[in-house]
Amino acid sequence: MRRIIPSNWTERVRNFFLDLDSRFDSTLFSSGRGLRELYERYSAFMDRFYVGRWKRWVFIEPLSEAATIGLAGGIVMLALAIPAFHETSDEDWLKKSDLAVSFLDRYNNPIGNRGIKHNDSIPLEDFPDHLIKATLATEDRRFYDHFGIDLAGTMRALVTNAQAGGVRQGGSSITQQLAKNLFLSNERTIERKVNEAFLAIWLETRLSKNEILKLYLDRAYMGGGTFGVDGAAHFYFNKSARDVNLAEAAMLAGLFKAPTKYAPHINLPAARARANVVLDNLVDAGFMTEGQVFGARRNPASVVDRRDENSPNYFLDYAFDEMKKLVATFPKSYAERVFVVRTTIDMKVQKAAEDTVEDQLRQFGRDYHATQAAAVIADLDGGVRALVGGRDYGASQFNRATDAMRQPGSSFKPYVYATALMNGFKPTSVVVDGPVCIGNWCPQNYGRSYSGSITLTQALTRSINVIPVKLSIALGGKSGPKAGRAKIVETARKFGIVTPLPDTPSLPIGADEVNVLEHTVAYATFPNRGKAVTPHAILEVRTGMGDLVWRFDRDGPQPRQAIPTSVASDMAMMMSHVVSEGTARRAQLDGIPAAGKTGTTNNYRDAWFVGYTGNFTGGVWYGNDDYSPTNRMTGGSLPAKTWHDIMEVAHQGIEIKELTGVGAGKALPRDGVMAGASAPKIIDIAAGPPPTLTRRGVNILVKIEKDMDEAAKAIPADKTSMKDRKPPAPRAAVPFTDSFASAGDAVTSSVPAKK
Repeated sequence: MRRIIPSNWTERVRNFFLDLDSRFDSTLFSSGRGLRELYERYSAFMDRFYVGRWKRWVFIEPLSEAATIGLAGGIVMLALAIPAFHETSDEDWLKKSDLAVSFLDRYNNPIGNRGIKHNDSIPLEDFPDHLIKATLATEDRRFYDHFGIDLAGTMRALVTNAQAGGVRQGGSSITQQLAKNLFLSNERTIERKVNEAFLAIWLETRLSKNEILKLYLDRAYMGGGTFGVDGAAHFYFNKSARDVNLAEAAMLAGLFKAPTKYAPHINLPAARARANVVLDNLVDAGFMTEGQVFGARRNPASVVDRRDENSPNYFLDYAFDEMKKLVATFPKSYAERVFVVRTTIDMKVQKAAEDTVEDQLRQFGRDYHATQAAAVIADLDGGVRALVGGRDYGASQFNRATDAMRQPGSSFKPYVYATALMNGFKPTSVVVDGPVCIGNWCPQNYGRSYSGSITLTQALTRSINVIPVKLSIALGGKSGPKAGRAKIVETARKFGIVTPLPDTPSLPIGADEVNVLEHTVAYATFPNRGKAVTPHAILEVRTGMGDLVWRFDRDGPQPRQAIPTSVASDMAMMMSHVVSEGTARRAQLDGIPAAGKTGTTNNYRDAWFVGYTGNFTGGVWYGNDDYSPTNRMTGGSLPAKTWHDIMEVAHQGIEIKELTGVGAGKALPRDGVMAGASAPKIIDIAAGPPPTLTRRGVNILVKIEKDMDEAAKAIPADKTSMKDRKPPAPRAAVPFTDSFASAGDAVTSSVPAKK
């Protein structure tokens, strides 16, 4: 080893590292000196351009700040523009909205159209000159002068709205409105306005002004389910847009702002008043003189009477949205854009649903303080037979059956009970109806009382709130209630509930929001022997030439086993008692076995009934768009009655199928579930005004009692008989007036947690 390793190796290693350190220090020193010299040369060079005194503050500093702010602003603008430009990532962005669909009902009868057939539309040069001028004068007078955003018009609109304290004038250019129609939704958010501005500039770089104006005239919604001025001209005036006169053109141009508000077949006086504003705009913009528009003022447009036409517009909107998603799955090489679609709708059931909802709201809506409703009737394969998205499509196109998210209340409980049955419980399992708390939250029953030991069937029939909460705790076991609620959410997902279900302690009693369509079709899992289905409106799609493109039974999603057949059968049996002797007795159908569940949310904001037979499933919701409470409306009142009336029509002339777990038209026992002596009697809730006792009623009853007392005192008493007569029993400590008034207060002020 001594021969291999020299004796002075330590000295050599030390010298090596000293040499390396010195070289490193020398390099750093040389680099620093070089950089310093370079900086001095740069400074000396830049000193030649030095501007001092007033010139610096007048020119240099503002330019420097502008460059800094501009760079930062450019980065921010780029970040804001990225989401907007994602909307244009599809190379087929223009053709996506160029979709024309003719809809048929399930029996091949025409029911309506949606979309625009752009390739066959009228060329811009064929539109009347007064129609073009009316549109520009009203919507965007500087259309041919701006770059997609009318800055002057936007500032004017901001000032006008600020002075008025509300929205009085719109600042969007025609290009911005087209960008919204092609790529965005109608939501009023800052994000949408930002995206709209960037997309407007993008459109200006891709299309000419005439192309933008042509697309706007073809794609704008014009009310009555029509798109484009030509479709609106045919719908309102029964003529082509080529042939409209000045008065008719002014009425069409007035629809761009608010087609629902100014649709002439809904509100002709408002439409004519709006048309008069358009004529004023033509004169103010200098496009026409007062003499030229005088004739149109004196002879306003008349429209075709469409009051007897009853198109299922809410259903058509839903079907068209489904069709757009379906077309997106077709191969990109597929160029066809015109289709004929056979839908699932049954117009007899649809008409019954619309009429029933309107009749109930007209008769009882004022008493219950309820202004809106939604209803869905579907086959057990998920095909929608009827869909009511609101009371009046002309007044509001918002579809409350598909887009409104509302708390289902106790109608959510079947998912909880189904989960319990899949985890060892049985319909006859006994649970204790008593106080329970999760943290500081303690649910209350509808009557604010408890029934002690009852079966699961009794608990579901009487819509007890405490039991589902206790089941969620038991399902979680040692892992806690949160794990139990996770199992419930998993079950709901299997049924077909796709909306978010946030984990809250009140989830088991229906605190999370769902929509009517998915909630209704999810119930089809019970009569389907545990198989969940997908809601759909389309049965088959054909081209305009009749070639079959898509068919639901061949290409659509197939049923999936969500819960065991035995659980579905047990749940149908349990839920049938809700209809036969529980909270939904108004939903009973003569000779047709039915099952379902009512739902009523806090402060009576939402009232539901969702039920099914061996043939159909159906759901009904009543409430208000502004979430204001109703006047004590429960799911067993109008919703159950509405469901009954619609289902009666739906089952006419068809074979009544057996309901698994219940039977085929067999009379249900009236004393099986509620036989216990301790079980309180369930009050039958009438469909009329809520049962409240007014102060006047209390005063009348008190007066009657006083009159009876005075009359008794006026009768002469028999002394001999009075000796033998026993003293009367003492009266209750609480006076009649107080006891009766307190009962009335209980009726009007008792608010359930969930029902």
